[in-house]
Amino acid sequence: MQLTDKLIKTIAKTSGAYGIIEPNDKILVAVSGGKDSYGLLYLLHILKKRLPFPIDIVALHVAQGQPGVDPAPVIDWLSASGIPFEIAREDTYSVVQRNLKQGATPCAICSRLRRGIIYTRAEKLGCTKIALGHHREDTLATLMMNLFYSGKLQAMPPKYTTDDGRFEVIRPMIEVAEADLIALGDEQQFPIVPCALCSGQEDHKRRYVNEFLDAVQETHPALRNVMLGALKHVNPSHLMDLSIARTKKTQLD
Repeated sequence: MQLTDKLIKTIAKTSGAYGIIEPNDKILVAVSGGKDSYGLLYLLHILKKRLPFPIDIVALHVAQGQPGVDPAPVIDWLSASGIPFEIAREDTYSVVQRNLKQGATPCAICSRLRRGIIYTRAEKLGCTKIALGHHREDTLATLMMNLFYSGKLQAMPPKYTTDDGRFEVIRPMIEVAEADLIALGDEQQFPIVPCALCSGQEDHKRRYVNEFLDAVQETHPALRNVMLGALKHVNPSHLMDLSIARTKKTQLD
C-alpha cells in the first residue's frame, strides 16, 4: 500500500490546489483497458473512502467492436472491484473504417466518437464531472509538442469545462509520474486490453519529444518535476503574446 498511499497523497494535493474533486461530485471514469484508466479508477475508489465529504464514482467502458478485442477482462475486473459501472457497446470500429481517408490514422475519428459516447452516458447517469487518466508525462509531452510543432505554449489543464458547458473534465493524476503508474499496474495486475487501432499506430512526434526528455533527464534527473513546476509559475509579462499586452494596456488606461 506504500505506493498507493503515495499516489493518493499526490492526487489529493492536486485536487485541493485546483478544486478537482468537490463535495457531492458524481464522477464518471472512462476505463479503456489501459494502465492509466485502471490506475485512476483504483485510486479514486480508495480516495473516496478517505475524503471528509461524499462523492460518487461510476466507471464506463466503451466496447467499440474492434475485431480481436475482447472486453471480458475489463468487465470481469470491474465486476470484482465493487465499483458501479456500465458497459457501452457501440460499433465505432465500423464507423471509423467507413470514414477513414487513405493514409490517415484512425485515432482522431475514433476519439471523437468515443468522446460523444462518454458525454451521452455521463449526462444520462447525472454525472457532473468526467475524469481522464492523463499523467505528468502526458502534459509535458503535450507542452513540448505544441512548442515544437504548433508554435504555442499550451499543455493540459488539471480541469476544464467542455465547450457545451455540460461537464467539467478533470485530470486528477496530472502530477503523477508515469513510472509510478506502471509500477502500480504491475503491483495490482490490471488486465491490460490494448486498443486494436492505437496499438498499430505510432505517434512519432510524441515518441520523439519523450525520447528527447529522456535524454536530457539522464544528466538532469529532476527535469520533469522542474518542468511541471514551470507550468505553475508563468510570467506572462515576459512572453510575447499581444493579447496579453493589449489586456495589460487596457487595464492601465
